[in-house]
Amino acid sequence: MHIAIIMDGNGRWAKARHLPRTAGHKKGADAARAAIEACVELRVPCLTLYAFSSENWNRPEEEVGELMNLLKFYLGRELASLHKNGVRMRFIGDRSRLSEDIRERLAQAEELTANNTRLWLQVALSYGSRQEIVQAARALAEQVSAGTLDLAAIDEKLLERHLYTAGLPDPDLLIRTGGDQRISNFLLWQCAYTEFYFTDTLWPDFSKENLREAIEDFRGRERRFGKTEAKVSNVE
Repeated sequence: MHIAIIMDGNGRWAKARHLPRTAGHKKGADAARAAIEACVELRVPCLTLYAFSSENWNRPEEEVGELMNLLKFYLGRELASLHKNGVRMRFIGDRSRLSEDIRERLAQAEELTANNTRLWLQVALSYGSRQEIVQAARALAEQVSAGTLDLAAIDEKLLERHLYTAGLPDPDLLIRTGGDQRISNFLLWQCAYTEFYFTDTLWPDFSKENLREAIEDFRGRERRFGKTEAKVSNVE
């Protein structure tokens, strides 16, 4: 139902070829397009791509600026095609740190594709999961303080409705490219029972076939969600 991807390795891909980091990011954008196309072909309903973390703001100013320009370029180039292919877009993260023109472009993309149903594409941009959970908790606390919410009414479902990902299922499969085996402040709440797939393949080299291999690996796993193996078998 839902695949999430940490797209890691653009810089190392470029360094290995004695190219500037921006070349890796550009090649990585092509890999993102291939992943989106593959999910449409495979009828995966939801895809979340980790494009830019809240920690990425600490990168050199020049690189951040180039990434933002690349975002604007590819959004302008790909939006019409995404819309034509039935992709609905949502951008999750702290938009307050983005420039006004980028915020406007994101809002326009979301509005244009709002009624599409073939694939729900979430792009995590200026995103940090701890920050997301804090803002959800703060929103609930403000309602309790205002007297519009009973403290006893707060449960997991209510908190989930205040996360950026409200309305979407939790990821079934999280893929991280580039060899590192961590989730880097990405969908911490949502990945409680997600299956992880780590690959040494750098993101710019990650192909549709690599995605299919990850899905096949996932298909061979038994998901118990805290139950015993016997109870899972009985449910099946």
